[in-house]
Amino acid sequence: MRRGYRVLAAVSALGVGLLASACSSASGSTHGNAGVIVAVGAENEYANVIGQVGGKYVQASAIMSNPNTDPHTFEASASVARTVSAAQLVVQNGVGYDTFMTTIENAAPSSSRKVIVVQNLLGLPDSTPNPHLWYKPSTMPAVANAVAADLAALQPAHAAYFKANAAAFIASLTAWNNAIAAFKAQYANTPVATTEPVADYMLQAAGADNLTPWALQADIMNGTDPSAQDVAVQRNLFTQHKVKVFLYNQQVTDSLTESFISLAQANGIPVVGVYETMPVPGYDYQSWMLAEVQDLQKAVTSKVSSEHL
Repeated sequence: MRRGYRVLAAVSALGVGLLASACSSASGSTHGNAGVIVAVGAENEYANVIGQVGGKYVQASAIMSNPNTDPHTFEASASVARTVSAAQLVVQNGVGYDTFMTTIENAAPSSSRKVIVVQNLLGLPDSTPNPHLWYKPSTMPAVANAVAADLAALQPAHAAYFKANAAAFIASLTAWNNAIAAFKAQYANTPVATTEPVADYMLQAAGADNLTPWALQADIMNGTDPSAQDVAVQRNLFTQHKVKVFLYNQQVTDSLTESFISLAQANGIPVVGVYETMPVPGYDYQSWMLAEVQDLQKAVTSKVSSEHL
């Protein structure tokens, strides 16, 4: 079972009281200020995109939003159930990352609630090994358009406004896409190492060559001890200077990942921290993604470490 991608305290484990609370909230929910659509993103990167597309007609909130905590230890609560069940629009990742959302939605069904599961939007199977879909450059344009369509269904009078905002958001991703393309053009096949596959989709788009064994990435992501053989391979990437940069999940560290960080630093390999949830305040989705690529480039070109945004 994936640690965090099937959140530690699934709603069903919280008992009848939470589900009753969710159902009560759904039946008696208010939708905020008149004319404002209440929307929820399971992760704050999705909530941010909802807010950019919905603008003044949407009140968007996030369930997981603290970049200083481990998303893998998130525990659903009664207040989370109330928030989700009251929403008119929900965006969730899927691929087993936030299954607690579906549990809440099923406990408080609503025929009018719009639910966007990004996995389904992208046509990905449940067996998709890397759930960090928001690092894939093609993801958020699809999400923005789907959000605009669902908001338009909820408020047809503002359909043109939502569509224009989605188009503006997609256009604003140009800087990130250009940075990825520039890195790929100049530094294709740059060897890198990682702890887990948080930024793997972006690294693939940038043409980087991730030399960390997939089994080790998956084990760390899933909270399983990697094999001694895979750990030895990873350590050799640093001691034998086989990689130009080491990227790790800044929100999830343990003694093993800390030992990798120390070993990389001891061998003069720059270290870059990447985030599972959007760092706040100070970032929106597009500036966050651009900063991650810029940090990768600084590491490769100038040997500059950027462990924190």
